[in-house]
Amino acid sequence: MQLTAKNVAALDLAGKADIIHFDDTMAGFGYRLRTGAGGRVLRSWVAQYRRAGATRRLLIGSAAVLGADQARAAAKKILAKVALGEDPQADRIERRGKDRQALRAVVQEFLAAKMIVDEDSGLAEVRPSTIRELKRYLTGPYFRPLYSMPIDKVSRRDIASRLVVVSREHGTRVAAQSRVALSGFFVWAMRSGFVEANPVTNTPQPQGSEPRERVLNDDELGAIWRACGDDDYGRIIRLLTLTGCRRQEIGSMAWSEINFDRGSWTLPATRSKNGRAHTLPLMPAMLAIIEKVPRRVSRDQLFGARGNGFSTWGPGKRVLDARSGVTDWIIHDIRRSVATGMANLGTQPHIIETVLNHCSGHRRGVAGIYNKSAYEREVRAAMALWADHVRSIADGGEKVIHLLPQAAT
Repeated sequence: MQLTAKNVAALDLAGKADIIHFDDTMAGFGYRLRTGAGGRVLRSWVAQYRRAGATRRLLIGSAAVLGADQARAAAKKILAKVALGEDPQADRIERRGKDRQALRAVVQEFLAAKMIVDEDSGLAEVRPSTIRELKRYLTGPYFRPLYSMPIDKVSRRDIASRLVVVSREHGTRVAAQSRVALSGFFVWAMRSGFVEANPVTNTPQPQGSEPRERVLNDDELGAIWRACGDDDYGRIIRLLTLTGCRRQEIGSMAWSEINFDRGSWTLPATRSKNGRAHTLPLMPAMLAIIEKVPRRVSRDQLFGARGNGFSTWGPGKRVLDARSGVTDWIIHDIRRSVATGMANLGTQPHIIETVLNHCSGHRRGVAGIYNKSAYEREVRAAMALWADHVRSIADGGEKVIHLLPQAAT
């Protein structure tokens, strides 16, 4: 018998609770009838085959939805895969498992993995501030329409279309940062076996993703310094100008990190971007600023209103721009300006990197593996020279010029 619309309409259970009628012209193609709830007869199309010595049966679909010709075409495709050595039922089971791995669930696994603390070092893979940024971009509104999709079904087109929306609704800088966070997540997902490729690759890069090159010149740095108020924000900006640190490193500075006897400040590894503790000498100009900070009872942080460090960056920046007359800059530009200024004064690149606690250059390769010098004297000399230069441009006086030794002729 060939399973056609006319023939299957005449088939019944023949006194059984479950029976499959197979097509004589296509082995493995069947029409199944079984008794459902309330005595209702359920009709469906199936494909049956043998794999590794066992019989496997795959549901094609309900006969109430699929006609005989549609079911036959689907069965032909399934049985063709079997003939080529594939296992359609196993593939379907695997697909169901992957469908349960929605983007939302895997993102949560990613964030949890990043917070696991290493038993030897006592440190998590990334800093708490980095976790907060990852959560912001990965669990915020930016990619929410994709959360219910199986992670391996998220395509480059899906991500590209979301980046267009994020750029329009939140700005190109947010779009650029969210793209970076999502790409890092998919790299982890590849290594963890969730996906085979990174769908963020070759998606449009929003304009805000290009590295900034803004360097504040001496006149601008001097104007910003003089415009700083005698408040938390003003003190932080001045300390950033003297040290080249990242804003949150100074914004969350704690009294317990300062050793007044040794004249040093140690940024702990838990707050450092590269996970390494970093000690800097306290120059007189830095001490003068720190000593003006009022100590608060039962609070370790120097700055901020709630003991979690400084966080209200926006209002202070707007006031500072208006006072100084310097525009088109962000706080992180100070770090680049300090590095450039030190280089202009003749400080060697590896000393500048040490001052900034920056992991590149001499910190990588063979030299970085074996050379563990902290260059304490050189760092102190470089920071002293830079502090003198900052004082001179802040006072509007003559600028410090460091003359390098002349090579012998």
